[in-house]
Amino acid sequence: MSAAPGAEFSRRHRVTTLIVLGLLAGLGPFTIDLYLPAFPMVKEDFSTTDAVVQLTLSATTLGFAFGQLVVGPLSDRIGRRRPLLIATSVHVLASVAVALAPDIVTLSLMRVIQGFGAAAGTAVAMAMVRDLFGGKQLTTALSRLALVIGIAPIAAPVVGSWLVGVMHWRGLFWVLAGYAAVVIVLQLLFLRETLPPQLRHAPGHSTLGQRYRAVLTDRVFVGVAIIGASIFGGMFAYISTSSLLLQDVYGFTPGEFGLVFALCSVGVLIGTQTAGRAANRFGPQWVLVVSTALLVVGASAIIVLDIAGLGVPGLVPPLAVFAFAFGLSMPCVQTLALAGHSSEAGTAASLLGALNMSIAGLVSPVVGLFRIENAIPMGAIMLVCGVLATCSLWFVVRPRTVPAIE
Repeated sequence: MSAAPGAEFSRRHRVTTLIVLGLLAGLGPFTIDLYLPAFPMVKEDFSTTDAVVQLTLSATTLGFAFGQLVVGPLSDRIGRRRPLLIATSVHVLASVAVALAPDIVTLSLMRVIQGFGAAAGTAVAMAMVRDLFGGKQLTTALSRLALVIGIAPIAAPVVGSWLVGVMHWRGLFWVLAGYAAVVIVLQLLFLRETLPPQLRHAPGHSTLGQRYRAVLTDRVFVGVAIIGASIFGGMFAYISTSSLLLQDVYGFTPGEFGLVFALCSVGVLIGTQTAGRAANRFGPQWVLVVSTALLVVGASAIIVLDIAGLGVPGLVPPLAVFAFAFGLSMPCVQTLALAGHSSEAGTAASLLGALNMSIAGLVSPVVGLFRIENAIPMGAIMLVCGVLATCSLWFVVRPRTVPAIE
């Protein structure tokens, strides 16, 4: 197998592969976020509190994070395809169990397993892209994958808001079970093993400890992992708060709530596709200089405009700026994290994803500590995350020291 076997694919083969990998990568975000618009219904059905319902979201993200730490390194050891198929099958069964859950405790436990089952999609999909592509082709391919990874957390509540208009909230989990089942079929039809046996035991990279050591002693990886976790934390502050803020405080209908998410989805879409071209021209580290600055600007504007009493008109534009900066950042983070780790791509991708989801999972209960009466708590958490990402870029990654990606 050549160093970049994806370069030999026909256009049709390359597009088909990236679409299937994109659907796999989107399974996790959709699993986490599809039922956000149903929070008020879940709360009413189980006679519980906002904080308890938000904890079901954290349960999913923590299951997702743990699953990546298991499946990613396993895929470096035994290949990509088997762990992917097994984990996605677990997701189908867990989705059915969530749909039938008799109480909030059972629902929460099944959400952990559901998150675990969805974990393979994101980590292994990124690893397979790294197996297939190198150099600028890697940046371009990851920008396509980041389009799904970035837009899915925002698009999922839009789809969820439409679905809860026509079905009970439990129906959302039957939809997720169907999504995962379709993905399994597509894997069987279109995806082949991308990690041949001889590359699973490369000298110095054959054991779990060696793979973790190679990744965690890489300063650039550590720096961009902090950036990735920070921007996911900021975006998750918005995602986990928005349902209550827009529907309970501002009186939005599920459809109007979905329109705001749709606008932010467009921002992410534009950001991810701009990132691919800009990173190939200027270098991903320099694109991150711009995107992290925009994160701080967008979050600061949310706080300032809310204090000024502008309400929704002062909230939506800076949210769109933050979403654009998030989209602009994601492909660059993934490229810099994976470019130097072809022998442990699954481990690197799993660590990146697990850290992202762990921070995202911790953000939800932190937001839940505040009464959602305005946008200031959400904006403050987003600002802290933006500042942390900026500091990690300049003091850990250090853009001037990052070699060019050819």
